Amino acid sequence: MEFPPCPPSLKSIQHFLKLAQEHDTRDVVIAYWARLYALQIGLKASTQTGEETKLLLGIMDWLEQMKKQYADNEALTNEVAAQAHIENYALKLFLYADKQDREENFGKNVVKAFYSSGVLYDILQTFGELSEEALHNRKYAKWKAAYIHNCLKNGETPIPGPLPDDDDEAELEGENANASADTSPEEAAGGADPAPAPAPYQPEPEAEPQAPAPSSSVVPPTAEEVLNNPNKLPSPPVDEEKPGGFVPYVPTAQPHPATAATIYQPIVPVAGVHITPDQMIAAQKYCKYAGSALNYDDVKTAIENLQKALKLLSTGSE
Repeated sequence: MEFPPCPPSLKSIQHFLKLAQEHDTRDVVIAYWARLYALQIGLKASTQTGEETKLLLGIMDWLEQMKKQYADNEALTNEVAAQAHIENYALKLFLYADKQDREENFGKNVVKAFYSSGVLYDILQTFGELSEEALHNRKYAKWKAAYIHNCLKNGETPIPGPLPDDDDEAELEGENANASADTSPEEAAGGADPAPAPAPYQPEPEAEPQAPAPSSSVVPPTAEEVLNNPNKLPSPPVDEEKPGGFVPYVPTAQPHPATAATIYQPIVPVAGVHITPDQMIAAQKYCKYAGSALNYDDVKTAIENLQKALKLLSTGSE
């Protein structure tokens, strides 16, 4: 389907529409929720000009068509399944870019992967507030996209990995973009952070080279330079990635027998436990996360989420 051009007054949704276009034939779930988020933001930002109305109506028509065409796709019709799908995709893309960065394989694909991961974390706001991990990843991905892009543009060699200490973290707070829904791509790569977010991940001692803090001279990538990159967006890797220095969630392979005992924890049911509707929804979400983890052969995470669901349903508490 051909969409009307995006008018300058709706520039804030351009990067979401671009991401959707890139995934039309690759992942309809990503394309669907990217356009839905763009529509939500566009309706708020619209001044009801003819160009704006034509584009927004076009998006509405496309969304309705997709809902009918993919009525059996749970990730389009169920928000819990959709959130799990997008979270896993964004994390895979983030870990791919981070691994390439730490191995000093710098290039436009790495910039694109970091930036697109950050945009996906923006889209996840459709389902509510972001988790601490998602805030970490979104902030770090957008800063890395701007930093590596600027280095390549100026003929400099980027230094891999996150910032080394608290002082640099504080400076990053002022330079990094933790984009809000109505932030342009340029502002997203180098503007002010509209809401405090956790500092980027720290390297293990002596495990990572010292990276300089971004300075005020960092020039963020423009929409044309980042979003219209002729290189195709790399697909999330099939093999599990485990970049060094990460403390939060990192996908892993099937647990080793020696550690299996720490994963399988007996749960003692509580007699007469009453499960509330909210707890039922939470248990359903854990099951969806487990299913998504298995899509990436992440057995350990699947087990952990299933255990959370079982404990919640057996005891009434998490």
